[in-house]
Amino acid sequence: MSSQAIQQTRSIAQQPATKKARSFTYEASLNIKEVLSFYAKRITDIVLASMMLVAFAPIMLVVAILIKLDSPGAALFIQKRVGTKRTLRRGLLTCEEQVFGCYKFRTMKQNADSAIHQAHIKAFISGELEGSNDDKAKFKLNRDPRITRLGHILRKTSLDELPQLFNVIKGEMSLVGPRPVPTYEVAEYDLWHRERLAALPGITGLWQVEGRSQVTFEDMVRMDIRYIRNQSLVYDIKLLFLTFFAVLASKGAK
Repeated sequence: MSSQAIQQTRSIAQQPATKKARSFTYEASLNIKEVLSFYAKRITDIVLASMMLVAFAPIMLVVAILIKLDSPGAALFIQKRVGTKRTLRRGLLTCEEQVFGCYKFRTMKQNADSAIHQAHIKAFISGELEGSNDDKAKFKLNRDPRITRLGHILRKTSLDELPQLFNVIKGEMSLVGPRPVPTYEVAEYDLWHRERLAALPGITGLWQVEGRSQVTFEDMVRMDIRYIRNQSLVYDIKLLFLTFFAVLASKGAK
């Protein structure tokens, strides 16, 4: 991200924390180095995501079959998430919020009530979660009754997120970036929270590596913003490697 874009997102982040915003959008002029970095990230995403789809195709097929055998319903789940539409023309980068269908393997029972998670997210963002300190630092529900037996395993191993590789190839997501958030979560955001929407959402990111599900909401947002302000191809590759080891260790996964 260019210095101009950083200054613009910082100015938004410094506005009153209680003020809500409906959308996040900005424009920034990129220099040659930043333009090359923009295209390098996109090309890397396409190449690596395509290779990973080929490599994981047998596993994805097995997972889809197991989901169908484990519980009624489709193997694939599509949820509306808020991301960023990035357009680069003649060195001018335009970013604006967009809603897209995020692909995941289904880990919940068919027709699970989303109101449970919406209430949890609202309390998580406001810091009003009840329970122990550990429970208060979890954006995912502890002992969620909606999750299937197989769903617990898929979430723990992050196999449920493999279909998001298709989102990466479509340009709706990146391999590395801020977490793609549900539309109802963004509705609870203060202005400075929206800076995390200034980049393509990723399958993995800084907070997934450093904390996974064990961080507070504001720490999660700060980690996403820190990634956006320091993003580079080398940084992305480093986070991809760290993600691999974090998943193997089941670090903070639920």
